[in-house]
Amino acid sequence: MPRKSALEGLNPAQREAAAQLHGPVLILAGAGTGKTRVITTRIAHMVASGIPTSQILAVTFTNKAATEMRERVGTMVRKEAAKELTISTFHSLCVRILRTCIDKLGYKKNFSIYTQSDQIGLIRKIIVRKAGKDENLDAKVAQMMISTAKNKGTPISDHDDALITEVYRAYQRELKQLNAVDFDDLLLLAVKVLEEHPDARKHWQRRFRFIMVDEFQDTNSLQLNLVRLLVNSEMNICVVGDDDQSIYGWRGAEISNILDFERFFPNPKVVKLEENYRSNNTILNLANSLIRHNRNRREKTLWSSKGEGGKVRVIAMPDAETEAEMIVNEIVDTKRVDGREWDEFAILFRMNTQSRVFEELLRSHEVPYRIIGGQSFYERREVKDLLAYLSIFVQPGDDVSLLRAISSPPRGIGNGTVAAATEFSIERKISIFDALGDMEFLAMLSSKARGAVGRFVDFVERYHDSAMTESCNYAAMTETLIEEIDYFEYLKRTCKNADDANVRIRNVREMIDAMYNFLGKRKKGGLRGFLDSVALMQDREDEDKEKGWGVSLITMHAAKGLEFPVCYIVGVEEGVLPHSRSVEEGTRDEERRLLYVGITRAMEVLAITWCHSRKRYGDRMPCQRSSFFKELDETHLDIVNYEDLADQTANDDIADDYFERMKAMLAG
Repeated sequence: MPRKSALEGLNPAQREAAAQLHGPVLILAGAGTGKTRVITTRIAHMVASGIPTSQILAVTFTNKAATEMRERVGTMVRKEAAKELTISTFHSLCVRILRTCIDKLGYKKNFSIYTQSDQIGLIRKIIVRKAGKDENLDAKVAQMMISTAKNKGTPISDHDDALITEVYRAYQRELKQLNAVDFDDLLLLAVKVLEEHPDARKHWQRRFRFIMVDEFQDTNSLQLNLVRLLVNSEMNICVVGDDDQSIYGWRGAEISNILDFERFFPNPKVVKLEENYRSNNTILNLANSLIRHNRNRREKTLWSSKGEGGKVRVIAMPDAETEAEMIVNEIVDTKRVDGREWDEFAILFRMNTQSRVFEELLRSHEVPYRIIGGQSFYERREVKDLLAYLSIFVQPGDDVSLLRAISSPPRGIGNGTVAAATEFSIERKISIFDALGDMEFLAMLSSKARGAVGRFVDFVERYHDSAMTESCNYAAMTETLIEEIDYFEYLKRTCKNADDANVRIRNVREMIDAMYNFLGKRKKGGLRGFLDSVALMQDREDEDKEKGWGVSLITMHAAKGLEFPVCYIVGVEEGVLPHSRSVEEGTRDEERRLLYVGITRAMEVLAITWCHSRKRYGDRMPCQRSSFFKELDETHLDIVNYEDLADQTANDDIADDYFERMKAMLAG
């Protein structure tokens, strides 16, 4: 049985939310207000109230969230009762539905679920069959396009490229012939079978009489349709979410699902959770002052019993390098003085490209760090592609880099030629590059293949001659390389959408800025020195990954649901946050919500920074502070002059040196 004190341990609003078991319920759970505790207590209260556990369904987005919910409920109800509960992700729920009634759609119930690699393999076969070895449509790109179309609920039409339309239709046809579905089909087919077959719908409506949905603000139109189809006439549907934290519109999430909840489920009980258990009131009041500028929202005001905290600092930095240096130095000093752990600090940013300069400085200060919800800058595909080119320009015998460069983008050298060159190099105990230039090997090739190989060898040798000079401006050389191989067009052609391509192009530009920065510091070693510094950085990152802790580098999108005692939100500039496209795309409110999410990650200390300028392709470009600063209540801000901060740091260093000398004298 659940503990009798389960409801008694909640605050009044939480208790009201957990106690309302019947009819539609909308729980507006602000950041840090104990949402998970309310959900699990509500489930335990259902069980204690005599509702059969087999009739309870709780749906969330991730396996991690479902597991956590299951474990918490398991401590509150009998073991036997916990086993009968259905707590799952949307996709797991869809599999369960389809295993019972997918035969109504012409599939067998023992259908297979294709992984991404399975999908790409099938699509590749279809492309070859439809168009030969057509280099203009990559199987991975086609898979991403098909996945995007399915997730949006808008299948690829005749208005799209003719080949992808043919591939899409053939792919769906062959999947069905193979009695297989892909991950994206699960939701589509579950909705389809419930819509088209009333008997199936009634079966599942009887099965789950009490339904809860977590993170409702992140649901898309298909997920909402699924929920509406599962809810029976009793309308025992409870959703939990926060429209102020709806930040995944670019991924298909529909904020209207939570804003218009009454339209889908009339006359709901609406409960607001506003008491925050994470942050002090200074941070919360600042967040409240920002989010109030969103007109289309459900009113709520976060507050805490933790009392006031120190003011939130806003610091204008001269440039990105100074920004990173100040923050990293401050983290090191704070740890030394206050005794905090490294994982109490977080650096939050809008775009992944902003992590690079922090990664480099943290490594140089021997500070452990971790990338949360993303890849390290130098592990990104587009960065690794260009590093592969630069590596073979310095060392053509680097087989691993050569195999990556030769196909990114494709250079007319087919897989068969590459395989033959690899085999020849192994037999002769030479590098693949040497094999490509060997007359005996070339004699084995067709004239077309021989021409493509010859052009590639000449290309590498030409750049090799430039790269080996100590005075080589390898940043400018990389810009020339990008233009020569038409790399940006290759990214646009092979990325799943324009946004993805633009992100990758920005990463490439950030890498070039890193090169110019390396050159500007007059570090020795030329291009080889730069590549060595990158390799050493990656080695350090591997060590930090093994430790699994350190200063967190994290985008604001990935930070949702997390909390840190000390937070720095960096690069808050116009065109970055809010994003430059937000006005034309009508997403300014979502950008404001994103900054709100960032602010509400901080528990004790928060600083927000912006830069007067940033480097772009070696040139220093002016920046403007974000227009969102005008919306922040200044009574909670400490506007810091960077020069004063630098002087204070210098004075602290002088004082530290003085005391160190005094200690040394006394010790002597």
